[in-house]
Amino acid sequence: MEQQQSTLENLVNKKLFGNKYYMRKVLVTGHSGFKGAWLYLWLKQMGAEVCGISLKPATYPSLFEVLHGNLESETDITNFEAVKKLFTEFQPEIVFHLAAQAIVQDSYIEPQNTFLTNIQGTVNVLEACRQTASVKAVVVVTSDKCYQNSETECEFAETDPLGGNDPYSASKAAAEMVTHAYSASFFAKPDRKIYCATARAGNVIGGGDWAEYRIIPDMVKAISAKTEFKIRNPNAIRPWQHVLDSLSAYLHIGQKLWEGKPEFEGAWNFGPENHAYFTVEKLVAEFSKHWKAGNIVMGIDSKYFSEAKVLKLDSSKAKRLLNRQSVWNFSETVERTACWYKKFYTENTISCANDLHLYIEKAKKLNLNWATGEI
Repeated sequence: MEQQQSTLENLVNKKLFGNKYYMRKVLVTGHSGFKGAWLYLWLKQMGAEVCGISLKPATYPSLFEVLHGNLESETDITNFEAVKKLFTEFQPEIVFHLAAQAIVQDSYIEPQNTFLTNIQGTVNVLEACRQTASVKAVVVVTSDKCYQNSETECEFAETDPLGGNDPYSASKAAAEMVTHAYSASFFAKPDRKIYCATARAGNVIGGGDWAEYRIIPDMVKAISAKTEFKIRNPNAIRPWQHVLDSLSAYLHIGQKLWEGKPEFEGAWNFGPENHAYFTVEKLVAEFSKHWKAGNIVMGIDSKYFSEAKVLKLDSSKAKRLLNRQSVWNFSETVERTACWYKKFYTENTISCANDLHLYIEKAKKLNLNWATGEI
């Protein structure tokens, strides 16, 4: 499999995020997943020393294995002793907690595992942070689905009530509460300050996701296999964004926490601008412009469980305090995603490094401070 890059070193840019990740010990939970594999790559390219905590990849193909090879060892975040051992050995300075049971449909099928992983797993990671003197900054990634959604089409702000009508959403709301409790009870002590934030990103798409029950992976599988493609909720509205937009947000807030700025602690929404709220049907149509799907069937399939019909985020806090904005708009996001998969299946090419390079260059043109190295 050809990776579109000459060497990792050629793309290392120490100025990104104020040069806070270069030569820094960074621990990523869930690094074998879709977002985690992209984050692992980006941190490596910035010159960070990265350690991961994950189970083996849950999909085949797996982006982590495509990019980084086989997972050397497995660690279950529900096993506190194993997590604590790894923290003790690695002594991380910055922690990104992404590991989770991340599929809404699977949470209906295995609710106990969802609650165990997403709640007790978060407790274990935060407790390991508390017991590890080297840790200074922690970013806990939850979900835009952590809000109590009454389907009113309002944009959820960080101060809105948490909740969830399905096990996944409820578990993510609980993970938010657990993180707040640890921050207030243990991380705020003058003699042992850990700067901590939670990140609630919009619906993320991008190359390399092969998870079940997700619109783009389901579509890609149907196109590559030349089978019928079913859209279960064509009118559902979501805040679509590229995976690199969510990851740059996590890295940006991680930078601010590492700098010891308490005003950047707490909860953060990271979503696209208002114009990126589109239906699933619109997403599929846009994707088909770049890699055409075969027979598309609209309608809800009876084998799927209920999901929220409308989900929107108010990301004005991130815009105001971090000068955050989407680097790629909706059309660019879908185009880059479709092209990634098309190249993978038709040209045997992985374009992660190339996409990352293009994304950073566009961010520089937009004069975004995280990309230009401004602190």
